[in-house]
Amino acid sequence: MNNENQELEDHNNNILGVLAGMLIGALAGAITMLLLAPQSGKDTRTQIQEKGMELRDRTSGIVEDAMAQVRLDRNRLTVAGREKIKDLKKQGQELVVEQLEHISEAAQAGKKAIQGS
Repeated sequence: MNNENQELEDHNNNILGVLAGMLIGALAGAITMLLLAPQSGKDTRTQIQEKGMELRDRTSGIVEDAMAQVRLDRNRLTVAGREKIKDLKKQGQELVVEQLEHISEAAQAGKKAIQGS
């Protein structure tokens, strides 16, 4: 279970790293575009605004996909955890039954020993 939590944490860190890389790349691209733009300021501002909206939409899509993957992983871990709990509960019940059988056998042996004296 701990290993699964570590895998989920690593996966989430990878997603955050990708998102941060994309954001930094987009900013570097925007700055380069501004510096090398062969057009008027008004056209450049319009283009920056359009590219900013495009980047926002793309980033929103990536974030939504990442969140969907996190939810899927969370649900998978929840199901696995519940299954493990059921298994442990069953094992505990089996151990209780086994111990009760041993106690019953010991009680019967004690009863015979008392009656035999």
